[in-house]
Amino acid sequence: MAITLFFLLEISVRFLAEEKKSHFWRSGWNIFDTLIVIISLVPIENSEMALVGRLVRIFRVLRMVSVIPELRMLLNSLLTALPQLGYVVLLMFIIFYIYGAFGAIMFAEINPVLWGDISISMLTLFRVMTFEDWTDVMYETMVVYPLSWSYFMSFIFLTAFAFLNMVIGIVVSVVEEEHQRIKQETHPEPTMQDLQDQIIELKTLLTEQKK
Repeated sequence: MAITLFFLLEISVRFLAEEKKSHFWRSGWNIFDTLIVIISLVPIENSEMALVGRLVRIFRVLRMVSVIPELRMLLNSLLTALPQLGYVVLLMFIIFYIYGAFGAIMFAEINPVLWGDISISMLTLFRVMTFEDWTDVMYETMVVYPLSWSYFMSFIFLTAFAFLNMVIGIVVSVVEEEHQRIKQETHPEPTMQDLQDQIIELKTLLTEQKK
């Protein structure tokens, strides 16, 4: 109750402090915060939706994202990077599908639990990509196909090394761009017109001093 009252007071102060109330709803963060507070105020103790309501109230911790500017910047960067990440994920899916189909054809008889069909093979490959006991999977196939190590090595190189580094590079690049954008909004660089105005003012001052 104390947390709910604090959130209610905080969102009320922010709303009253806004000179133009309509501008308050133009911010997605304000809408998000208001929804969280409204959900917290809905009485659910004796209702049939009590379990769902309690689960939804857990999301009150997301208010921390809107309160801390650094977290907002990271979330905005992640949302901005989603279109670029989507193409990387699509390419990774294609690689997973190709390798999963090959693994299901070659290794299904060795271990049907891991290579029974394409979907199971793709799940096994995800295990390999995350390095979760992947050597046990590889050595099992090498008993029948000694050169199967090349299958696992090439897959790890493409996914764990190449594609994941691409994801990290995209996220880092977008975070840097978002940081620069925020920096320019808070401390905008002078435009050419501003520089010209300053030069004119300096010339005026110098002229007055000479007189």
